[in-house]
Amino acid sequence: LHPLGLSDGERDGLIYVPEADGPRPLMLVLHGATMKAKWMARPLVAAADDAGLIMVIPDSREDGTSWDVLLGGYGPDVAYCDSALAYAFDRCDVSPTQVSVGGISDGASYALSLGVMNGDLFEAIVAWSPGFLAPKAQVGKPRVFVSHGTQDPILPIDRCGRPIAVGLHNNDYDVEYIEFNGGHEMPDPIVRASFGWLTDPAAWAGRGTE
Repeated sequence: LHPLGLSDGERDGLIYVPEADGPRPLMLVLHGATMKAKWMARPLVAAADDAGLIMVIPDSREDGTSWDVLLGGYGPDVAYCDSALAYAFDRCDVSPTQVSVGGISDGASYALSLGVMNGDLFEAIVAWSPGFLAPKAQVGKPRVFVSHGTQDPILPIDRCGRPIAVGLHNNDYDVEYIEFNGGHEMPDPIVRASFGWLTDPAAWAGRGTE
């Protein structure tokens, strides 16, 4: 893990580049509300290393409350994500057909929104326990992975994960939806399932979280 070095302030972000040969898949990873990139990275690094997945993990531009769309509209966070991706593309051997966006909680909602609006860039979206999506437009049809805990006390599954997955499916998105016995979290088996789905969908098909 290395700092992005794109901001002079406390809120910058991280990049993780696994040791692997050749072009690698990349995910823009978006943290949840009140979080920082370093907290988001910790439970993901081992699975990303096994999957050979580059992770770009920016900090939101506000004080950590959340992402711009949840605070009034798209703005500084979109620009910072663009800069973070440009930084990674300039320095890493990225597979251009394997660029994705993902996140947890508010970050999952933001990932869904950005992914649906930018399907020409992101070929896939990973949403761990999302609350909603608010795209300004729809571009392309990226694949979508949604997971949600059946006991989630913060973003209840009946109001969030289930209707989100159904709505995307009804709009002709290729959706992989997984429910698990748990709360507002991204358990390691779910993370590994989503990374397997990202990097080798043909091999992962039908395996679930086993």
